[in-house]
Amino acid sequence: MKPPTSSAPQIAPRRVLLLDDDRFMLDVLSEMLGMLNASGPFDIHAEIDARRALALLPRHAPELLICDLAMPDMDGIEFLQAAAIQGYSGRVILVSAMEDGVRNAATELARALGLQVAGAFRKPLGIEQLRLAVQC
Repeated sequence: MKPPTSSAPQIAPRRVLLLDDDRFMLDVLSEMLGMLNASGPFDIHAEIDARRALALLPRHAPELLICDLAMPDMDGIEFLQAAAIQGYSGRVILVSAMEDGVRNAATELARALGLQVAGAFRKPLGIEQLRLAVQC
């Protein structure tokens, strides 16, 4: 006898790339995304190194990129410029402990580069802020 089949369609996980030079922040963001079950499942890849994350973009093809602005070696602005050159077409959420003016300027630059910015938030990012940005 065959097991009953579910008529509900399987929802493909949404691919997310987290980029932050703070491993703790990556863990927190991953956990927060896991709590957003109503938004559907996520296939999360967390990266601490911007250059490795840039190399991952074409392979992982994330629908959503959550990116810190202040990182060593390659900062978030440089990363976003390189991602735009690569043709990244997913949405972007910017996070930073920097002042509002810096986040606003980074948002405008990302949009000028043709990126879809879903939000820019001060660290630590709250779960409701993340929920609203993910739903955009």
